[in-house]
Amino acid sequence: MPKTAITVKGLSKRYFLGHQSTQESYQSLRDSIVRAVKGFARKAGDMARGKQILAGDSVEEFWALKGIDFEVEEGEVLGIIGHNGAGKSTLLKVLSRITEPTEGRIELNGRVASLLEVGTGFHPELTGRENIFLNGAILGMTKREIKEKFDEIVDFAEVKNFLDTPVKRYSSGMYVRLAFAVAAHLEPEILIVDEVLAVGDMKFQKKCLGKMKSISREGGRTVLFVSHNLSVIQTICKRCVVLKRGQVDFIGPSADAVARYLESESDFHWLRDPEKKPMSGCHFDEITLKVIGEDTPDPSVEITAKITNEKERELAFEVHLFNASGEGVALGLSGSVDRLKFEKGTAEHRWRFPAGRLATGSYGVSVRLNVPGVKVYDEVWQKLSFDFQSPPHPEHSYRIAQSWGHGSFMLDLEKA
Repeated sequence: MPKTAITVKGLSKRYFLGHQSTQESYQSLRDSIVRAVKGFARKAGDMARGKQILAGDSVEEFWALKGIDFEVEEGEVLGIIGHNGAGKSTLLKVLSRITEPTEGRIELNGRVASLLEVGTGFHPELTGRENIFLNGAILGMTKREIKEKFDEIVDFAEVKNFLDTPVKRYSSGMYVRLAFAVAAHLEPEILIVDEVLAVGDMKFQKKCLGKMKSISREGGRTVLFVSHNLSVIQTICKRCVVLKRGQVDFIGPSADAVARYLESESDFHWLRDPEKKPMSGCHFDEITLKVIGEDTPDPSVEITAKITNEKERELAFEVHLFNASGEGVALGLSGSVDRLKFEKGTAEHRWRFPAGRLATGSYGVSVRLNVPGVKVYDEVWQKLSFDFQSPPHPEHSYRIAQSWGHGSFMLDLEKA
């Protein structure tokens, strides 16, 4: 019977968020002094009680994780998926002992190696060679054990010519290659990997995925893998946890988990606060995103925008598309810089762009009403997102691979 590598019971993590209340345009000197004294007194009291010191004059309680329960067997590759803000990164930080849980219990049976984001785990002033030995020592390995794995790590990372260069001078791709190589080859019983692998090129990503498969199947080691690339999740993970608003929404076979994830609520709708309309004379009131024909060879994304305009004018509806790592995938869609005539009053407008070149995953969308290079009337910047399952057609494979990584490509935006 397989042993349990990770046990999570009732895990919760709470943060306190500081907020600055809206101030009137005019304040007397006395009001300003009273506000400052009250803020100082509160912060001093929090410091004396060992509490978190927060900016602002009001505090909000926020549970990033609430009541998380699951178990992972030895040798299992468990996927973790969820929309932005679902609690994935917080969960991995707690499991990696980077931050303490507020409530609950975690049992980890074995040494843990984590690869959470570019820049963690290495000392920037040390060379690649020195960081390999430092990380091995942190994992409890002897110098002899590290030396036995040293050549494998260097060959895998492909950084032989830069071993004696401080890692602060490495590119993000070199950094990730070496960090993953160290984490995977120094034989931790549990390997925790976040979306950081998206930084590497496609060749290296495939190399990493193959390594994760081999260390779980042949080495019997456990892997927790977070990714927005749902096709990869289904390829290497038999089971998957779906997080939603800090709680477990589903846990089970990866195919079922991905279906649940795609059905769950996304940030596909944005509605402006009526009290926060810009004073430009033209603004967005409401925006909705919708994926059309996702199960066909030619899917598309439709954007519906309700726009109020105080007078007739010609403006461009500018659209920018970002992947889950925040990299620009299509910046200024072709056609979105063309000026269109907007009539006076409030009206609903629709635009559509093809999605066949997109890889499976989550995407952020930013929109802007402007005269390019002259004036921006209104914008909604990275407050909209949608999830996309790429069509399972062989003719799309090249375009999907090319679209997921650095750089951008052109998508044609058309008025619908």
